[in-house]
Amino acid sequence: MLSLIWTILFLHVAIYLVNTIGASTIDSLLWLLYLKLPTSTSKNAREQSRLKREALQLKRDMNNTSSQDEFAKWAKLRRRHDKTMDEYEQMNKQLTAQKTSFDWSVKIARWVSTNGLKMFLQFWYSKTPVFALPEAWFPYYVQWILSFPRAPLGSVSVHVWNSVCATAISVLAELVTSMFLQKAGTARPTPAQKTQ
Repeated sequence: MLSLIWTILFLHVAIYLVNTIGASTIDSLLWLLYLKLPTSTSKNAREQSRLKREALQLKRDMNNTSSQDEFAKWAKLRRRHDKTMDEYEQMNKQLTAQKTSFDWSVKIARWVSTNGLKMFLQFWYSKTPVFALPEAWFPYYVQWILSFPRAPLGSVSVHVWNSVCATAISVLAELVTSMFLQKAGTARPTPAQKTQ
């Protein structure tokens, strides 16, 4: 079992990744993965895609057929196109409703597994010290702040550790990003270097 220190750290890494990548990007990726599973929803999505291709092909055929010279053929293509478009729109409404339901489920699961878990840990372990401070290293007021609000004096509380982890991850990510950008900037030759 992970200790409380590592659990909170990994939780804040997950929260940072979700916030950085973006919830909508993660939702879209999960929806695409869900459509790869053998479910009725994926069958409907394949059918919708087939209907869309068929409607586009019929539209091209209609545009290539003269409505005055070949009216019977054009009218037949028009009826098939209209019927295909109606089926496509019905399938699209059904898939949109299923995607909305899926998005809500994913948002709830994401919130419970990140921020909900963080709040639960803060409540459940509010009186539990994350780790103890070395004795006589810090004055009373520093010990009191680090143990705020309910951890024993001389220890670090869950609330303080949450703040430390969130700040450290954010600063570390900024540092790594700036180092990466600096490295990428020096790897490309500048216009002055190209002319030499």
